[in-house]
Amino acid sequence: MAIPDYQTCMLPFLDNLKDGKEHTLRDAEESLADHFKLTPAERAELLPSGQQGIFKNRIGWARTYLKKAGLIEAPKRGIFKITDRGRTTIFSNPIRIDIKFLEQFPEFIEFREISKADNGTAAPIETTLSKTTPEEAIELAYQGLREQLAQELLSRILACSPTFFEQLVVELLVKMGYGGSRRDAGDRIGQTGDGGIDGIIKEDRLGLDTIFIQAKRWQGSVGRPEIQKFVGALQGQRAKKGVFITTSTYTADATDYASRIDTKVVLMDGKQLAGLMIDFDVGVAAAASYVVKRIDSDYFEEI
Repeated sequence: MAIPDYQTCMLPFLDNLKDGKEHTLRDAEESLADHFKLTPAERAELLPSGQQGIFKNRIGWARTYLKKAGLIEAPKRGIFKITDRGRTTIFSNPIRIDIKFLEQFPEFIEFREISKADNGTAAPIETTLSKTTPEEAIELAYQGLREQLAQELLSRILACSPTFFEQLVVELLVKMGYGGSRRDAGDRIGQTGDGGIDGIIKEDRLGLDTIFIQAKRWQGSVGRPEIQKFVGALQGQRAKKGVFITTSTYTADATDYASRIDTKVVLMDGKQLAGLMIDFDVGVAAAASYVVKRIDSDYFEEI
């Protein structure tokens, strides 16, 4: 089955604690993963940032809300157990425990009011969090903004000259760590005189190897013939490595061909190009920055 949302996790989470014993979040994660019959792939699935597991994140927020409602308590760090209120609740056999259910408890209402006051908003936040945890909501919004920015970047690139695009490619590769200085890297860009090669860049600062570049500002898919032409140009230069960069996409035949030849050719499509430009700050500037913080448990350890 699909990974359940954090509200769906609340009832089985509390039910797992009805033995009255102390548990860890790891215990809960394993028990609930078995309860929901999650596959190994689902258990290992990460948030878009790759910093935390999706299921672990949702279990964590289920625990947080149950604790805010007074249904569980944390006798010590990393440990929690069911409270008398929680035991009464679970033995009343509720069909579902979710935010609406928890609103019967004054401590939870107080927590929600404080959260809304801190955010300066009300209903929109509650609606957003009905299916996603706060981290998921932030990351989904970030991914949406990133995809929109990537589309805008590609539109701008298509409106620029071929020469500007070649310079942009060099700028990006230098930011990625290739070629040493921009002047050294771009020294032969656009001057090779070979129709199949747009430029040459050092693989590293010492120039131990070189990488040949082909840059195409296309809107249609790049097919196998174009890649074959590039490979032929590489062989004419006795080159071992090449990067073919386009603002569009590649056909399946082109991708298959590049994967089977001896010459190492990397195909970078428009989506990858825009993503790398964002990651390495080429053609973009920071508009705002948000830092998500957590409790530093070590700080509160008394010696």
